Amino acid sequence: MAQLKAFPSHPCATTTPSLHATEHILFNRFWKANPCSFKELKPRATVGAGRLQVVNAVSHNDSAVGVSETKKGSGLRGKLNKVVLAYSGGLDTSVIVPWLRENYGCDVVCFTADVGQGIKELDGLEAKAKASGASQLVVKDLQEEFVKDYVFPCLRAGAIYERKYLLGTSMARPVIAKAMVDVAKEVGADAVAHGCTGKGNDQVRFELTFFALNPKLNIVAPWREWDITGREDAIEYAKKHNVPVPVTKKSIYSRDRNLWHLSHEGDILEDTANEPQKDMYMISVDPEDAPDQPEYLEIGIESGLPVSLNGKTLSPASLLTELNEIGGKHGIGRIDMVENRLVGMKSRGVYETPGGTILFAAARELEFLTLDRETIQVKDSLALKYAELVYAGRWFDPLRESMDAFMQKITETTTGSVTLKLYKGSVTVTGRKSPFSLYRQDISSFEGSDIYDQADAAGFIRLYGLPIRVRAMLQQGI
Repeated sequence: MAQLKAFPSHPCATTTPSLHATEHILFNRFWKANPCSFKELKPRATVGAGRLQVVNAVSHNDSAVGVSETKKGSGLRGKLNKVVLAYSGGLDTSVIVPWLRENYGCDVVCFTADVGQGIKELDGLEAKAKASGASQLVVKDLQEEFVKDYVFPCLRAGAIYERKYLLGTSMARPVIAKAMVDVAKEVGADAVAHGCTGKGNDQVRFELTFFALNPKLNIVAPWREWDITGREDAIEYAKKHNVPVPVTKKSIYSRDRNLWHLSHEGDILEDTANEPQKDMYMISVDPEDAPDQPEYLEIGIESGLPVSLNGKTLSPASLLTELNEIGGKHGIGRIDMVENRLVGMKSRGVYETPGGTILFAAARELEFLTLDRETIQVKDSLALKYAELVYAGRWFDPLRESMDAFMQKITETTTGSVTLKLYKGSVTVTGRKSPFSLYRQDISSFEGSDIYDQADAAGFIRLYGLPIRVRAMLQQGI
């Protein structure tokens, strides 16, 4: 469920504001903590499908974050009215909040998307956003939308980037950016901002989505503008602007997590000769430590999309969640690769994708039953381009959308089930069946068949091999 929260700001009201029953929880939490916090509380507003709750109040913590009254009218770099910031609650995005207010004289609405990164990353966001000077915090649960509308189309297409990468981060960025555009419209923002660096792929993925869905929005990318060059600079800026810096152990790795995968970059991984440390992995056990007994699974698929696990129908996000747990227990889905970034450099990443690896094995195997040779070849060739488009942030490109229509059409009969064996890091297909199978035992059997006459092969071979025979005759002067 999405929530849009605003922080208390004005001197106390003389009476308790009237509320709808569903608003009492939010109101009581603020009122009891500070009975003088609210001057006005407007009715709840509805956004999208009615899942976004809005509580409006005006922030008065300018002094707390070191933003002067004069800078509220105009910023050091220009003037924006309201900016929706992709917000994680970490040091970088916490510092971006006062930086935006100082440099663009704007209100900042922090936006956080729940794409399955885990509850720990969502804890305390409200307090952090408030302390940084944000006027509102929006949290949206996008897990089902992420898996259904972004992950599963890539799975159906067979999209894998550079032979290994299952596109975990690449698929998550457009769903987050799309939600930011929606929130910007609802709160009346004229700009969006992100905390991506100028050396990575994510800046492209976010901004191409913004271009596609609302080209009128201004885009602010602080890492391409400010003088902050690293963690120590960010901490110093935070202290200068009275932004609390949480005392936490800094991870030596740069990680990105969602319901599809967990990625690791940086530190010892930057030397491609180094083996990843055993304690780096977080959602999968070392295959050596996995159970000594294999586990069998049956994945049900309808028209190229997974729908069930061991006969139990599940929602896309629920299915993936269960497979992540099972696959992680058996050490499934670890990938160590050097990839070509969109911006031109090579980078090394280690990925954990337990559930996704299982689903890819199942979907690919069922196609061997339901698709003919020419179709598989064309589909595989298009999958390479499909993966490249997704990796490059061109999710809303008409080319990808057209290719997706092809993938949807061509997999209409890819329905059935696949049985897999999980054992110490490996996924092995042990069975597959489909009501649309092109495999015929009566034709393929070594026993006699009324449909296939082995004598027919002689004429076929002579015709099929004629170009080879003619070339040999020419070379030998026959």
